Amino acid sequence: MMTGAGTEKPIGTLRVVLGDQVSPGIASLEDLDLRYDVVLMAEVMDECTYVPHHLKKIVLVLSAMRHFARALAARGVRVRYVTLDDPDNTGSLRGEVRRAIAALQPRRVVATEPGEYRVLQDMLGWAEGVEIRPDTRFLCSIAGFRRWAGGRTGLRMEFFYREMRRRTGLLMTPDNEPEGGRWNFDHENRKRLPDSVAVPEVAGFAPDAVTLEVIELVRRRFTNGFGALDGFRFPVTAKDARAGLEDFIAHRLPGFGDWQDAMHSGQPTLFHAVVSPALNIGLLDPIAVCRAVEAAYRSAHVALNAAEGFIRQIIGWREYVRGIYWLRMPEYGTLNALGATRALPEFYWSGRTDMACIRHVVRQTRRDAYAHHIQRLMVTGNFALLAGLHPDAVDEWYLSVYADAYQWVELPNTRGMALFADGGVLGSKPYAASGAYINRMSDYCRGCAYDVKDATGPKACPFNYLYWDFIARHAARFASNVRMSMPLRNWERMPADRRAAIRARAAEFLAAMEAGTGGGTCSTG
Repeated sequence: MMTGAGTEKPIGTLRVVLGDQVSPGIASLEDLDLRYDVVLMAEVMDECTYVPHHLKKIVLVLSAMRHFARALAARGVRVRYVTLDDPDNTGSLRGEVRRAIAALQPRRVVATEPGEYRVLQDMLGWAEGVEIRPDTRFLCSIAGFRRWAGGRTGLRMEFFYREMRRRTGLLMTPDNEPEGGRWNFDHENRKRLPDSVAVPEVAGFAPDAVTLEVIELVRRRFTNGFGALDGFRFPVTAKDARAGLEDFIAHRLPGFGDWQDAMHSGQPTLFHAVVSPALNIGLLDPIAVCRAVEAAYRSAHVALNAAEGFIRQIIGWREYVRGIYWLRMPEYGTLNALGATRALPEFYWSGRTDMACIRHVVRQTRRDAYAHHIQRLMVTGNFALLAGLHPDAVDEWYLSVYADAYQWVELPNTRGMALFADGGVLGSKPYAASGAYINRMSDYCRGCAYDVKDATGPKACPFNYLYWDFIARHAARFASNVRMSMPLRNWERMPADRRAAIRARAAEFLAAMEAGTGGGTCSTG
């Protein structure tokens, strides 16, 4: 379908906008000529099904696309918009681009570089001479990251983050020094949430007519899809996304600094912003988000550890993992440094397990298409690391189940940070932890069927014996890693009979998990 003024005019440039590029300033639209150009947007099954996406993510992307197309048309832009239920829909981006070229005969085709390597490879085959422009929504270009990484023996986010702070001026003094005399307040972001602290609700946005139409389409077309479709509340327009950001800054950012790493069974979002779904499809501008958070600090609305902790996630970690992704792909997607081979357990999809922390995070994920970064890293990611789950399966799971997941951000966080499958490219040590960490940072262990203080008994917490079994399995590899020296020494100091008991419990658990007869599973949902 073609919308906008003057659809009979000749075509100059066909401008392709992807589903995660719903930004008015996207590079492919920079020199848009309202007289002659056409914007192509297409909902295609290939993108909806290349992994089993959460139903809420599909709704988010398709609804945001439809709203964006309407906003363009309201400006007088000619938009060729292909809906998922269009009977002529080819089912693929390549097919829709070629169909548009055949119908419109444009002089050229322009696109913005995609966020996923597989899409870039497809884009290169769309047509001869497609102009692919850098994605200027990111603060560090792919070429810029390559220049920063060139010649360095090791890549660490902290040093990249400092450069980004200097480049943007965020939280810098007039003398070009970091506010508070320190670059990083991470050690002040690790408090456990007291039961007495009230957590503000996250602003939600009731579906409008466009979104309701998309919800019904998704309900009809994806009958066996993952996750709950009811209760969709994500923003699908830039206006609502900005309102969500403002709500976060006003009500939750003040608590973000202290409780950024906390987890709580009754609070799925705690003090987190929940802006990543909107940010990663282009409804929010990252530098504008950071400037707004900085302003909250400058006005004394929030403490420095809150503002710095949030800004570090955006201009530090978010930009850094994208840089690593494009620097190392496609090889990065095949790395398996620890030789992990086990299949993903069924409870990652169902939540049917007696491990309370896993059960809580997976059920929350099924319901909300969201979990905050510590739940992802230190619960589901930590278990996958300790249990030796194959990186390919874990990658696909994370890419499937979260509304903010795109491979440029998911793959380095999963294969690199959570699984250490890259052998230390992203981080200097594996983020392995026993049940003690989960108990310290959450209330999940209170009602768990397992004893978080036991490592060998019949009710021992699986994270405990799996942690030590992980250390033992990879002792030779980690012997030269300074940051792993303490757990290695602690393992070696244990009496031989205790070490044997721990490894026997781990072997029993893993065998039952692989057989589907145990490994923390339970029969009730």
